[in-house]
Amino acid sequence: MPSATGKRQTAPFPDSAPGHFRITHPFHPLFSREFESRGSCWTSWDTEFLKFEDDAGGVRTIPRAFTDAADLDPFVFVSAGRSPFRVEDLVRLTELLEELKP
Repeated sequence: MPSATGKRQTAPFPDSAPGHFRITHPFHPLFSREFESRGSCWTSWDTEFLKFEDDAGGVRTIPRAFTDAADLDPFVFVSAGRSPFRVEDLVRLTELLEELKP
């Protein structure tokens, strides 16, 4: 299978992580599609990317945060749906509303 450099991948993925993930980012062109994970890699920005094989057999990457494999947000876990707003978001909203006052 071709890699990003156009060369064919002949060796197995050494860091393969079994499992499937679904793309959950609403604006991603592959939204709601499920893929088999072929491992992960990191960028210089400390962002984890998952590797997967696309329909054409090429290896692609996607930020882990764009998938259902992302870590659960601690606020979402603790609030358990009881609070849709974070305190810092409400404070920022208040500041924006104050700026809009005549």
